[in-house]
Order: sequence, then C-alpha cells, then structure tokens
Amino acid sequence: GVDKRSYEGEEDSDLPLLLVPTPAGKPFTQTDAQAWSNESHIVFACGRYEGIDQRVIDDARNRYRVREVSIGDYVLIGGEVAVLVIAEAVVRLIPGVLGNRRSHEEDSFSDGLLEGPSYTKPRQWRGLDVPEVLFSGNHAKVDRWRRDQALLRTQRVRPELLDGVDLSQEDRKTLGLN
Repeated sequence: GVDKRSYEGEEDSDLPLLLVPTPAGKPFTQTDAQAWSNESHIVFACGRYEGIDQRVIDDARNRYRVREVSIGDYVLIGGEVAVLVIAEAVVRLIPGVLGNRRSHEEDSFSDGLLEGPSYTKPRQWRGLDVPEVLFSGNHAKVDRWRRDQALLRTQRVRPELLDGVDLSQEDRKTLGLN
C-alpha cells in the first residue's frame, strides 16, 4: 500500500529524500535547494519519454520522502538534465563546495532578487568602462550600488519577484515607488 504520510507532510525525516523531476511537479526554487543542501541522503529518479510508472513512485513513498519537482514549464526527453540542474543548485550550497564561503550568499535569489551585473578586468573593454563606484573603496556605496542594480534588474526582468522582497525606503526610491 501507499504510505499516505508523504502526501500529508507527516513524514519520517530519517528517510532519504527521493527527487523525481517531472513537468507535473512543484516548481523547484532556490528555497528548495537551500533546504535540500542540508539533507544527508538524496536519491534521484529519472524518467524517459513518458516518465515513471506511477506505481513505482507510489511504492517508493514507503521507503523515501518523495518530491516530484519541475524545473520549468516545458518537457524534456528524460529527467537527467533536470537532475543536473537540481544537483548543481543544491551541491553548491553545501559548506566547503565553493571556494569562497560567501559566494552563494551574493548570488541571484539569495535575497529574493536577481543578481546585478558582474564586471571583471580589464577596467575598460572595447570602450566600455567598469562603473567608477566599484573602484571607490567605499564598501557602503558599493553595496548600495549593487543592491540598486539588483533591484532594477529584477524590476525589469522578473517584477513578480519583488512581491516577496522586504523593500526599504531607499529600495522603494530606487524603484520609483515613492
């Protein structure tokens, strides 16, 4: 029989987590990646063409905490690419995986916003300059500039994300919401 606890959220957290990529699943988010980076055991099950026989998934609920997840509103031939996406998003959050401990804290979605633009050397490339504020040495100004750029990019590309962000008065001014 099927263990109905999996459907009702009353699960045994000692059971391994089984992730099943499927277009019919709950959308995968950065919040999921963060939570799953703390799991001690994750198992992936990839379907091909028509997916996995539902009986297999139902039976797996007796031994796993099953999560059916979607990486987008489209269909792939198999689940392998979706697993790569999910695995990379999760693994990079595990302490010690990235060289810089804070790298993932500054990435897109870490604060609910898209990441602002990135710049590298040289200071000028094909007549295009790195913004002067980034050379100012004033960390507060640099942080504010980065926050403003992230806010503006999010407003332009993914405005729905702003609904979940706690905006300061200065943020609201940057976005023209005052």
